[in-house]
Amino acid sequence: MDEARIQENGERHQRFIDKYREIDGRMLRQVVSTGLSWLRTNQQLVNSLNVFPVPDGDTGTNMVLTMQSAVDEIASTGERSISQVAQTIAHGALMGARGNSGVILSQLWRGFARALDGHEKMDAETMAFALDQARETAYKGVVRPVEGTILTVSKDIALAAEEAIHDGVQSAYEMLEIIVEAADKSVIRTPDLLPVLKDAGVVDSGGKGLFLLFEGILRAINRLPLDQPLTAVQPLSALVLDRASEAVEPGQDWEVIVDFRPHSPLDVTDFYHHLDELGTSIQVGEGDGMYRMHIHVPDEVRFGPIEYIDNLGTVTNIAIENLMVQMGDQSSQEDMRSIQLEPVEPNQIATIAVAPGHGIARIFASLGVAAIVEGGQTMNPSTQEILDAFENLPTDKVIILPNNKNIVLAAEQATELTVKQVVVVPSISVPQGVSALFAFNHEGDFDEIVAAMTNALNNVQFAEITTATRSVDIDGLSVNQGQVICMLNGHLAAAGDNLEQVLHETLRQANTDQAELITLYYGADLGVMQTNQLADNIRLTWPQQEVEVVEGGQPHYQIILSIE
Repeated sequence: MDEARIQENGERHQRFIDKYREIDGRMLRQVVSTGLSWLRTNQQLVNSLNVFPVPDGDTGTNMVLTMQSAVDEIASTGERSISQVAQTIAHGALMGARGNSGVILSQLWRGFARALDGHEKMDAETMAFALDQARETAYKGVVRPVEGTILTVSKDIALAAEEAIHDGVQSAYEMLEIIVEAADKSVIRTPDLLPVLKDAGVVDSGGKGLFLLFEGILRAINRLPLDQPLTAVQPLSALVLDRASEAVEPGQDWEVIVDFRPHSPLDVTDFYHHLDELGTSIQVGEGDGMYRMHIHVPDEVRFGPIEYIDNLGTVTNIAIENLMVQMGDQSSQEDMRSIQLEPVEPNQIATIAVAPGHGIARIFASLGVAAIVEGGQTMNPSTQEILDAFENLPTDKVIILPNNKNIVLAAEQATELTVKQVVVVPSISVPQGVSALFAFNHEGDFDEIVAAMTNALNNVQFAEITTATRSVDIDGLSVNQGQVICMLNGHLAAAGDNLEQVLHETLRQANTDQAELITLYYGADLGVMQTNQLADNIRLTWPQQEVEVVEGGQPHYQIILSIE
């Protein structure tokens, strides 16, 4: 680089240092929005950083939805006080928090906002203090903090900021540069602190998401693009699309969305005319030199819009989804809303259960729950959704069953936002939730019922059978992408090419010969006839045990298994 360019960059850097020496509420509102944009661009990258090869890689999605709630909260405010804006961000993140990563992110914002209370602007020293308070609040919000996670990254950021103040840093912009570098190094170090990450060959996903949030803010200030992801995750190609479409029945419709930059000025009228020949529900949006095209097309021409636009410009992003699958999802939601729930009277105890499928929701309803929240793997409900489920019930005594380890924190956070007496019984699976409900009594002593339901969690073993999302060596098993795998009590237990073999191996490891009852909750992708055949074969191997087959309707997991 020549001396003139070096000098120019140095002067530009100094201008940013001077311009962002302090940050007010208006600036904070802008940079938080850009941080969200960069996080969303790399959402799938964060989702892919999953320790176990199961379809629950939703950290990126949870963090994006949490931050989107925060950004929505500040969208209409003209407040210039950084104290007020930070508090509004924290409240939005709190109510929209999803999953463990989203809850911890909301706690970081909570501590950050508390430190800025009464401040009009934020300089480097104030930022360092706010980052330290964010770290402290997040650590306090987790019962058993684990290093090598987003918590560690928040701690390393705070330490780097403190050192920067000692070194004389005074500009908020310089501080931002320092903490982005510290976050990056901290994320790279997470596998050294958490062996399970090293075994899986990934860094911590929550920590990566936090780094991207800060990096997006810095990129926006430096006028770097926010629409090109760091890494292409599962790049779209004709081969990939053809392989994916093999399982789709002909005659179905598809929704296609393509973002592209035209090689030359776009003739919009002609563009619409050509799309009209391909499909319906056409929408075209323009912004910043890029176009977004949305269209519904029949199965036989689902690649047509992509091929057409590929001749017009540079395609930057593609999304293609089976509309029949979408319709199926809507049908499932409508079915869940129609379930008859147990009415609750004032002074009675009410239970709230999170259910991943309509069949499981019906089971919970039959066991006396007062409200059901739809959620599970890849679809963690927000703090607000959990709060809404019980806030209007005519009783002030409520028990929540999250039934998923990634929903427990959001449920616990909801208990802090109400004047009612609400307790989380920390069930991390559907079988645990069912077991807890057998100890439930509307009319009993609240504390005694909570204790009985909590103790009941240990009365059952649980397993979940799904398809491996990637190849990995973990828990002593070598797994290939596409194989059938099973998680037993939260640990990878079996992998193979045959569902029945994996099921039997899991039951063997669970010491099924000492159990009394085996229940198979079959998912949306597995029929009752196939499940009954699996059950019959289990009865042949374990003739002394009772075997039940129950429709679960859960996505992604062919079977949820209960052994008790």
